[in-house]
Order: sequence, then C-alpha cells, then structure tokens
Amino acid sequence: MKNLMDKCCDKCTHTAFFPCKDYIKCRKEGPICHQDEACKQKRADFLGDIHLAADSDKRQVLICAGTGCNSSGSGRLVKKLQEELAANGLADKIKIKITGCHGFCEQGPLMIIEPLKTFYTRVDENDVAEIVAKDLIGGELVERLLYKDPNTVETAKTYETVPFYARQKRLVLHNCGHINPEELSDYVASDGYFGLTRALFEKTPDQVVEEVKTSGLRGRGGAGFPTGMKWGFVKQAQGDKKYVVCNADEGDPGAFMDRSVLEGDPHAVLEGMAICGYAVGADEGYLYVRAEYPLAIQRLKIAIAQAEEYGVLGDNIMNSGFSFHLKIKAGAGAFVCGEETALLTSIEGNRGMPRVRPPFPANSGLWGKPTCLNNVETFANVPQILRNGGAWYASMGTEKSKGTKIFALTGKVNNTGLVEVAMGMTMRDIIFAIGGGIPGGKKFKAVQIGGPSGGCLPDELLDLSVDYDSLTSAGAMMGSGGLVVMDETTCMVDIARYFLTFTQSESCGKCTPCREGTTRMLEILTRICNGEGKMEDIDTLDRITRVVKNTALCGLGQTCPNPIISTLRYFKDEYIAHIQEKRCPAGACTALLTYTINAEKCKGCGKCLRSCPAEAITGEKKQPHVIDAAKCIKCGSCITGCKFNAIERG
Repeated sequence: MKNLMDKCCDKCTHTAFFPCKDYIKCRKEGPICHQDEACKQKRADFLGDIHLAADSDKRQVLICAGTGCNSSGSGRLVKKLQEELAANGLADKIKIKITGCHGFCEQGPLMIIEPLKTFYTRVDENDVAEIVAKDLIGGELVERLLYKDPNTVETAKTYETVPFYARQKRLVLHNCGHINPEELSDYVASDGYFGLTRALFEKTPDQVVEEVKTSGLRGRGGAGFPTGMKWGFVKQAQGDKKYVVCNADEGDPGAFMDRSVLEGDPHAVLEGMAICGYAVGADEGYLYVRAEYPLAIQRLKIAIAQAEEYGVLGDNIMNSGFSFHLKIKAGAGAFVCGEETALLTSIEGNRGMPRVRPPFPANSGLWGKPTCLNNVETFANVPQILRNGGAWYASMGTEKSKGTKIFALTGKVNNTGLVEVAMGMTMRDIIFAIGGGIPGGKKFKAVQIGGPSGGCLPDELLDLSVDYDSLTSAGAMMGSGGLVVMDETTCMVDIARYFLTFTQSESCGKCTPCREGTTRMLEILTRICNGEGKMEDIDTLDRITRVVKNTALCGLGQTCPNPIISTLRYFKDEYIAHIQEKRCPAGACTALLTYTINAEKCKGCGKCLRSCPAEAITGEKKQPHVIDAAKCIKCGSCITGCKFNAIERG
C-alpha cells in the first residue's frame, strides 16, 4: 500500500489514499475524481484493493488474538494452521487473519471460518489438522468444536446463532473479532476514517459538535456527562493551545471493555479523537493507557504509525489544513488515575492525585490548557455518529440514554465475556438471555454493576432498564461497565467488604474523608464478617457513607461507599444475621462457619478424617465420625472429600 501515498499525477496535490474532497462520493458511487484520468484510475485500483481485502466470498480463517485467547494459545494456532495449509497446498487460497477479542472469552481460543461464519470454540493446536482436513478441504463441520448451549444442549453452527451474540447490538464492537487490528486497510474497508473525512470536508467544527449533541451520546466512563456538551465547553474555552485526552486507565476489577476495543479496533479510537480535535480546536492528544495492557499499547503504536503514514493523522490531514498528533502515555496502574484530574496530573509527570474542581479540565486541564477528556468507548462511538448522523444514533436506546453500552459480564453466570447491548435492555435479559443464567441450578441473588464504585441490585430489580437514570435511582451506577453476577452462595456483607478492601487500598490519601472513611468502614465490615459486630455498627456505617459521599475530593472517593449503601438498602437482613445470630446466611464468612457431620449420612469411610490437616475429625471405621469444633480450621477439605454429602456447613 505504500505506493498509495504517491501523487496521482503531476497536477494533483492529493494522494491516492484520500485524493480529494469528492472522497465521500467516491466511497459511495465509485471513482469520480475530476482531477485527471490517471487519478481516477488510481482511485479505482485503490478501492478495488481495499474491498478485495474484505471480500465476503473469499475464504478466510479468523483467529482471535486478543489477550484472553493469546494466553490460551491462539498464537500456536496461527503457526500450526500456516503449516497445515502449506502442507495441503492451500496457503495461497485461504487467508489467515488475526483479530481482536470477539467477546466470548471463556470459550477461547475462538476460530471463525468465513464466509459461512462457522464458529469453533476452545480450539487447540491439536485440532487444526482435523479442521483443515474436514472443514477447509472436505466441507464437513467439526461438530465437537461447535458451541453447545449449556441450558438447551443445542449446537450453534455460526456465531450469529449463539445466544450470547444473538441478543447483542454491536456498534462499538462491530469490528472486534472481524478485522485485523494491525491492518489499516481492514479498517478502511469497513468505512474507517469516513467519519473524519465527512467532518473535515462537509462540516464546520460547530456542526460537528452539534452532531454529537444530537446523538445524545453520554460519556461511557462513569457518570454519563453529555459528550457534545463537554466538547462545546472546550471549543468555547479561551486558549492558544488545547488538548484531547483518551482515558484508557481501566482499573475496575474484572473490567476489560476498553482493553478489548484498543486491541481489536484501535483506529476507531484514533479517528474519534481526531474528530474531537477538529471540533474543539485541538492539534494534539494523549492516550493514557495503563501499562498492564501491553498488547493494547503495541497495537495503538502500530495504528498511529499507519495513520501517520497514510495521512489521516499528523500534519495537514488529507490536505484539509487540519493537523492532529497523538502520543501514548503508559500509566503506572493506580486506580485513582481513572479520575480525570489525577490522570492529567500523571501525564504531566507528577504523582497521580486529584485536583480541586473548579476549574474543570474543559477550561484548565493538561498543563493548564483547555482539555477534552473522554474514555475509549466514548471516542469509539464518534466515527459512526459522523458517518451515519446524530439522529441515527439517537434512534437507539432510551429517551435519556442513547446508543449502546459494553459490559464485562462476569461472576456466577454461564456465559462470561464482553457484551454490547442497546440502552434500555433489562438486567434479566442481559444475565439470562445473553449470559445464559446461573450455573449449577443455583438461584440468582444480586448483580454488582458499575465496578467497585457501583451498587448491588437484588432479584426484585431484574427487570430494571439498564440506563443511566434507572441505575442511579436504584442505588447503582453505569460506571465503566463492570457487571458481576452473584448467586445464593454469595454473602452480601462480604461483597461490600471485598470492594471496600480494593477502594481503601487504592485511595490516594489526599483527602481525609476518603483516606480515613474507607479505613473505618472496612474495619467495621471486617468485624461484622468475623462475628464481632454490634447493632450500632449499622448506624455508624450509614453515617460514615453519607459523610464520605458528600465530602470526598474526587468522584472515586464520593462513590466508593455505594456497595455498602446498596447492600444495606437491599440486604440489611444479612447484616443483622451476622451481628445478632453470629451466622452468615450464605455460608461464606469463614469465621462464622461451623462444620458438623450428619450421623445418618456418614458411613465411617474415614476419607474426611484422612483429609483433615488439623486432625479435627475422629471416629471408628464404619461408624459415624465427629468434628471437634475447637480444632477445626474451617478449610473445607472434609466436604471436598466426602462422597456421601455427610458434612454440613452452617
């Protein structure tokens, strides 16, 4: 593709990549450049090459090369497949394409064979020879590698028929799992950089801001502030220099939405940032990516280099007069750097700690200059809004929450992974229709939404619409999109303690309410879980949560009490059981557990006796055994070893 940067002819100042202002028409109607016949022909050749790369009739084997599948050996699959295709004379007939994360991580490594969309799961390098012989040569499916629904036991032949994908609406993720993130041509073939071109040649900066406002897009990183309104503030701000910053410091436990977008479709984020730069008047931007995402950083570097080489980033983009440069800043992994002012402080080379607001970053951000800061998912939505129009985007979702949202669905659910759904879908549909319900026939108990700063919602709220306002009124928050499902074996007091342990350790310590408040709350929760709580602890917790929420310096401190507030609101009976009855209803708090042997079920086999590391079990052979509570360390090894379900825990 390097020759595509050549001038079309001596008369032309444009390149073959985006040769003229008629680019939009060219993409829709074919080459109609008015400059010269040579330019017209070069344009036709370029478009032909691009669309040939995405030809749906060409046989391709797509192998997921996201972090999850890479860790499961997808790199070995690629190498083995190359060897098998070469051995069978198919190396020139079938294309191997690495892709980003397809979302269904627990089923990886994933392999898709196009154009039939055959979907193979948990593929091992030892399966490759069979796939080549049966499927690629013989046209016969390898049935054992097809996805089988755990509830219906039905087999899905294509990824579109897998329940996990069938109910999703993939806008931001539409390229992830389908294009090679390291090939700019793949992105252009799916209308990549068309939104930027439309912005530069069809709209003024004010019109771009209005288009984003019309879309109703809200920030996907936390509180959901209207994106177009933020862009308008930055555009109106006075300053000789402005910045665009992408927050890719994804610190929530179990969250990997931003990572997957950066790994699977990096150009979408770059294009969104460039559009933002044009709209607000910025010529420079930063991607703040946590250093624990090496693959995302690697692919961003490749994407930036390609975009600069072909003129969609850098100086005088597409000969439009607009210049925009991007740099990557690797973060050190501090959770607090997900807060916008702490993130900006870190980019400046200082310790990442929040600043007092106002002034807000829109007026005084990076190095005191007006700064527009959005997260990965927000920027990735922008190119499609510019391509299809704000009204198109606003037609999806609810009245006040437009478009789609990506969630990292984890916990006690059959289908874990990355899901993207239209705003307004119910929690029940996400967990049961897409997630496949709770494994092992257990009952759903709660879902934690919004990460460690979110809230726990009970089963009576399963039909709640997933949108910004509904979640806030229920005591939770959208957050960045973490969604952890819990079953009947989960202790809600212990869950609150778990999340407080995280936020307390990640507190930067700058403000007293967060530094001291999280410590005190964690001490109380730990006492309650250990059976040492008092009834007045509940009132104390309630008081501290309100103080921290109302007085902490930054958004992370203000939202960290949410797990306690929501569990007290919906599961107060569990707190009371721990305090008054010295009992954990879920049987999860080790300090409150007691192990006993049911004499009627015990056969006296001695297996539990031999497995007990504390020698707390005694009994004669073929006679009921007994556990000495004073010696028992509550490790649970006796339950694991008992074949007769005679060990009871309560």
